[in-house]
Amino acid sequence: MKGLERYAVVSCHVERPLDDAVWRAFERMLERRPSGFVVTPLMRPPALDAGEDAERWIARARRVVELAPLGHHTHWGGPSQARPVVGIDAAAVVRDEIDWLRAHGLRPASFCGGGWYLDEAVAEVLAAAGYVDCSATTFRPPYLGDGAPRLQLPGPRRVRLPSGASLLELPATHSLGMLARGLARLDGFVHLHFHDWELVDRRRALALSALLRVLRLRRRPVALAELAQLAAGAEEVAWPGATIDT
Repeated sequence: MKGLERYAVVSCHVERPLDDAVWRAFERMLERRPSGFVVTPLMRPPALDAGEDAERWIARARRVVELAPLGHHTHWGGPSQARPVVGIDAAAVVRDEIDWLRAHGLRPASFCGGGWYLDEAVAEVLAAAGYVDCSATTFRPPYLGDGAPRLQLPGPRRVRLPSGASLLELPATHSLGMLARGLARLDGFVHLHFHDWELVDRRRALALSALLRVLRLRRRPVALAELAQLAAGAEEVAWPGATIDT
């Protein structure tokens, strides 16, 4: 979308919020706001069936709300399985998580599906919840096979769903590695994503810090919510029932 080329946002897929070492590194990063970036935390709700501690998760989510706008990340197959497994109603899982979060006073404004998963039914749930979605990418994730449900867009778009609802997509453009390789030829707006567990890998944590310092020189840092406002007039595209290719 023309006019957004000078902006950059950063989001973190918070997949291990109950791992104490990961949490400490993640909380410090949010407090520090590296290079002026307000990182949007997309938090995976606790897997209650796997015995994850809901009370500790809620306490940590409330701490996140003190530091940054809370987002929602779903792993349909449990803590270590991002995309849906056989027999899972992906839309029902997301709907139930939204209800659970709101019942505990938490109202995320953004979403990203685990493994970049998105289908029509999930998209309708997200639109009904008033979410801004970050499940789309501008690139093809190399580990996903042909026909894997996902959404690929060249930049921020409003996706018109079969129900008539509209879902604002702010696609991820870079992982840490992609940004490191492409920094010299950076083109267009930037949405960098990374994972909370990367912060306990010294090499990755240092790379993130260095990349954000350089990115700050090339793009204006904005929070995801601010980008959503800037992208309010994004081009509208129709949901095709399959991947939208660039």
